[in-house]
Amino acid sequence: MWSGEAFSGTKIALICESMLVSYLRDQKHGIPFPGLWDLPGGGREGQESPVECVIREVEEEFGLRIAPDRVRQLTRYESLSPSGQDTYFCIALINREEIKRIEFGDKGQRWTLMAIDEFLEREDAVPHLQTRLADLMSSL
Repeated sequence: MWSGEAFSGTKIALICESMLVSYLRDQKHGIPFPGLWDLPGGGREGQESPVECVIREVEEEFGLRIAPDRVRQLTRYESLSPSGQDTYFCIALINREEIKRIEFGDKGQRWTLMAIDEFLEREDAVPHLQTRLADLMSSL
C-alpha cells in the first residue's frame, strides 16, 4: 500500500497463466542493465501513485491499459539507485486476448511471453527483479 511518500518508479509482472511478459533491454551504453531481460514499468512522472505510474508505463511500453483494481501485491522496496528513492513492484493477471493486443513500443529490442521459472533462472535477467518476483510468487 502507498501512503503518499516519494518513490522513483514501479515495475510489474504481467502474468498470463504460468507465463509473464518480459522484454530484452536495449544494448545502449549508459542505461541500467543493458541487454538484460526486464519487466514492464519505469520511472514516476509528476505526482503519480505507484499504480498510476505502472499503468502509464505498461500502456506506453506495450499498448495495454490495465485497470487499477487488477494491480496486486504492491510492495515497496528500498532504493538500489543513487537517487535514494524507493521503488515498487507488483503483479497483474492478464489473459491471452490481451497478449494478442500487445503493441511493443520503442524501448527495448523485443518482447516475449516467458515462463515464470525461466525468467527466475536466467543469468541475463535483471537480478533484483528476479528476487522480487520470486518473493511475490512465494506469497501467492
